[in-house]
Amino acid sequence: MPAKKQVEIFTDGACSGNPGPGGYGVILRYKGINKELSGGEPSTTNNRMELTAVITGLSALKESCDVILYSDSKYIIDAVQKGWAQKWQSNGWMRNKKEPALNPDLWEKLLELLKVHHVEFVWVKGHAGHPENERCDQLAVQQSQKYRT
Repeated sequence: MPAKKQVEIFTDGACSGNPGPGGYGVILRYKGINKELSGGEPSTTNNRMELTAVITGLSALKESCDVILYSDSKYIIDAVQKGWAQKWQSNGWMRNKKEPALNPDLWEKLLELLKVHHVEFVWVKGHAGHPENERCDQLAVQQSQKYRT
C-alpha cells in the first residue's frame, strides 16, 4: 500500500465582534506548493470561524492524508487532543448535565474528517510572527471585512 501523502495545513479564524462578521483563512502545503482558501459569514463567532478553517482545510484533501495542522486555537486543539469533543458527542452534545456544547454542527463535521485523515495538531501562538499564521489571519480579516457595514 503506498504511503499517505504528507500535507501541512495552517488555519486561522477572525471575527469583528463576537458574534459579528467573520472570516477564515487556510493554507494547504504539499511538496512545497501552497494553496490558499478563505471565506466568511456576515454573523458568526470566532470559534465558528476557527472550526470552519480547520474543516475547510481537511475537506479540501481528495484522499486520506497524514496531516500536520497548525492552529492558534486552543479551543480546537484541546477539544480534540483531550477528547472533549468526542465526549460531548457521546453525551448528545452536552458539555455537562446543564451546558450544551457549542457548535455541534461543526464539531460533527470535524470528527468525521478526523476519521478520514491522520491529523497531528500543533498549536502556534497567534499574532507572534509565525509567517503562515499571519497570512491566514490576513485572509480571515479580509473576508470578515466584506461583511462590515
